[in-house]
Amino acid sequence: MTARALLVMVLLATAATAAGETAGLDSQSRTGDSDALVSVMESVDTEAGPVRWALLVTAVGVALSVVLLATSFTRIVVVLGLLRQALATPQLPPNQVMFALALLLTVVVMAPVIQEVHDDAVGPYLAGDIDRDEMIPAAAGSVREFMIRQLESAGNVEDVYLFLDEELAARDDLTWGDVPTTALLPAFVVSELKVAFNIGFRIFLPFVVIDLLVASVLVSMGMLMLPPVLVSLPLKLLLFVMADGWDLVVGGLVRSFG
Repeated sequence: MTARALLVMVLLATAATAAGETAGLDSQSRTGDSDALVSVMESVDTEAGPVRWALLVTAVGVALSVVLLATSFTRIVVVLGLLRQALATPQLPPNQVMFALALLLTVVVMAPVIQEVHDDAVGPYLAGDIDRDEMIPAAAGSVREFMIRQLESAGNVEDVYLFLDEELAARDDLTWGDVPTTALLPAFVVSELKVAFNIGFRIFLPFVVIDLLVASVLVSMGMLMLPPVLVSLPLKLLLFVMADGWDLVVGGLVRSFG
């Protein structure tokens, strides 16, 4: 009996040891699988992080461009660029100065609209009076009013029909409330380009006259080898300074928005 009992105890101990080893191997296997899964997830996060940042930066850049297009920036920067071409000084003032001046003038012109957006949308949202779904239409309403006012004052209302679908454009009772922002914004940009080129044409005229006079005088004197630009440039600058050109151009741009 004693020998049988010892044999049974040895067999049970061996089976328990084997079961423990098997459980340990399963636990190690599960731990290894879990560690591998965590490492894979971390590698995916590490690889997707730069992609998400790139998408975020791209979205912010596009949003800023759209916001600038909905302001007076387009008209101002185009007119300033045409003025630089009319003076025959394509590098002066530098691009940094031109864009900084255009941004400053944009802030001045858009100050009432910015104040309306703050009072009607941003301020109540920060105070918790409205949620985000109510803030966006309130902010867009003030900007839409500015674009509509500029379209009407420039007489370019028909530009809106270029970006409407046929069913909406065929309506006789079409109002500004029926025009989506996706059609209003490009129509506003086209209108601003028309107005900017109109102003630029008026700026170009006196400088073109100076170029023609200088070229005629040089030809009549037989000085064909002397570049007319070399003589007309000082005369253009003199005329621009004596007429207080910067005040006329900047003041006219600001007043053109009403």
